[in-house]
Amino acid sequence: MNVASPTPDVPPPLPAAEPSPIIRWRWWIHLLLIAAYPLIIGVIGLGSGEEHGPALSSGAKGLLLACAVQMVFFGVVIGLAWLASRASCDDLLLRWRGGFWPVPLGIGYSVALRLMVGLVAVGIGAVLILTGAVSMAGLEKFTMANRPDVEAVVDVSAMRHDPLYFWLTLTLVSFVVAGFREELWRATLLAGLRKLWPGCFESRLGQVGAAAVAAVIFGLGHLPQGILAAAMTGLLGFGLGLIMVFHRSIWPAVVAHGMFDAASLALIPWALEMLQGMQKTLGH
Repeated sequence: MNVASPTPDVPPPLPAAEPSPIIRWRWWIHLLLIAAYPLIIGVIGLGSGEEHGPALSSGAKGLLLACAVQMVFFGVVIGLAWLASRASCDDLLLRWRGGFWPVPLGIGYSVALRLMVGLVAVGIGAVLILTGAVSMAGLEKFTMANRPDVEAVVDVSAMRHDPLYFWLTLTLVSFVVAGFREELWRATLLAGLRKLWPGCFESRLGQVGAAAVAAVIFGLGHLPQGILAAAMTGLLGFGLGLIMVFHRSIWPAVVAHGMFDAASLALIPWALEMLQGMQKTLGH
């Protein structure tokens, strides 16, 4: 008669560890630091008149110095925010996902964003004219008076005559100072909103709302560049936020932002010549 060997006692599985509760005051510091950053930059821009020259200085050396100062200031702010919250890599959406795809996706998104901004601008103008709220000439004058003050940001003359300055604006400024810095800011703000109000901002729809909040804050920071610049920046920021939320990563948005800015900066000398021609026509 065979006697079955006794089955060793198997310990029951350990219960899944519950996520540790967040320390709210730490995340409040994180959120306040990040939310204040573009507003402080906007106030600084508002206080600097044209006599101080463009924010990105004149000449390649001045451009590099200005970029370094901006990145160091941002590094201090985001470093303090991280020290307060100890946000994880996943909190900040820093994981690269999808192999090589973030690059072509970002390029495609940059084209889509440009079309979106252009269509919205044309649509608003058409509605204002068709409803009689403003005439065509009045809309043109409003556009001229409130156009983005690009001369306060870059040295247009240097872009025309200094190849090194031109290419630094299309690479370093577009993809690092603008693309990476601003999308990391956006991801950090979204993380703060999710942690402090998970009931409102944790779901996919809630994250869309958080992207809208971030777009409004960032648009307000661009008011010194003009009303249209603030509105278009807010709209662009909302689109970039949606890309980030959909892919759960900042990198497609970084590429899209960099490509968008690079194309815009490359067109600045030509666009300004066209605007100056329009101003002369309206003046007559």
